[in-house]
Amino acid sequence: MSNRTSSTRCALGLVTATAATLGLVAAAAPATAASDDGLEDILVVGKTLGFRHSHIDETTHALVDLGAEHGFDVDVWDPPNSSGGWWGPGSPGQPDLTMDTTPFTSADDLAQYDSIVFVSPVDNTNNLNPAQPRLLDDAELAALQGYVHDGGGVVGIHAATDTMHTSGWFTQLIGGGARFANHPQQQTATMRVENSAHPSMEGVPLAWERWDEWYNYTLNPRGAVHVLQTLDESTYQGGTMGDDHPIAWCQNFEGGRSWHQGAGHVEESWADPVFLTSVLRGIQWTAGTVSGGGDCVTWNEVDALVEELPQDTARDKVAVRQLETRLGQAQAAADAGDQAGAVRILRPTAKLAAALVRDDDAGQVLADKVDDLIEWQQGVAEAGH
Repeated sequence: MSNRTSSTRCALGLVTATAATLGLVAAAAPATAASDDGLEDILVVGKTLGFRHSHIDETTHALVDLGAEHGFDVDVWDPPNSSGGWWGPGSPGQPDLTMDTTPFTSADDLAQYDSIVFVSPVDNTNNLNPAQPRLLDDAELAALQGYVHDGGGVVGIHAATDTMHTSGWFTQLIGGGARFANHPQQQTATMRVENSAHPSMEGVPLAWERWDEWYNYTLNPRGAVHVLQTLDESTYQGGTMGDDHPIAWCQNFEGGRSWHQGAGHVEESWADPVFLTSVLRGIQWTAGTVSGGGDCVTWNEVDALVEELPQDTARDKVAVRQLETRLGQAQAAADAGDQAGAVRILRPTAKLAAALVRDDDAGQVLADKVDDLIEWQQGVAEAGH
């Protein structure tokens, strides 16, 4: 990992990363010249202890090819194993690509990766039996937690919500608390972009009709995550989440960043340049090398910053009350579909945060996050929501 990438990670919890143009990483290809766009290494995790999705191989090779094109490295962890079940014998893995041993040895070891991409690594823990072996054991999970807390990026593809069911922390990291519940048969449905300003949604059709396997989730993660795309249940059969069915989202999480795309089951996705570019930019965003569109801010995230402000003096208390009131009004406007009204309330709120908060650093962090809220609401308005 370059020093530039490392320093970007350290700043993720405080400031918005500087936008840059980038690409992906490659591993199986010969060494290439260093890229000028920030990414150097990613890790692709395709290991399965349960049902194995056929797209895992296609996804891995697509990412490796993108890496070869853009001058990055891709490591792959997808070892063969004998974990058979109702789905058949154990996983064949990708023996020609996989690392020999687990890369989840420590946070320091994982720090070489700009992002870790979990590609449908189903582990058969959806029975919630704590004795069922997980994709990551306790030591491996601790390494991932340390990596995220140090500013690491994580991407979840398709069935990344159908693994580690017995780890509440992993479920929050990937899905904001949402886990895979079930899915109807594969069919055509319409995905709708909610925030067109986020880098991963640039160039994505606002109403995108696609054939895929559409997941229902155990809960709606909105609020915990920043929704990027929803699924229009009126365009297909078998949806169970109603009028608000998030399918792609992102979040700032415990010092790191995560981005999730629930589509991608069908192999054709991984030959679609629009889909690939969106995933690529999601990876880039988690690495902190592109930014924009509000950088996956949420109302909850900003509310938490206000709650942490000091209230030792009367001035402090007034500042907090004013900020809470304005943020509440802005969120109410946004929830009602009045993005322009939300922006009108938020603009002076950012200035108030910088002026009223006694701690200059905390005030600037909060002001920056309110600016992110403004960018987000503008992106929602541009998408027609």
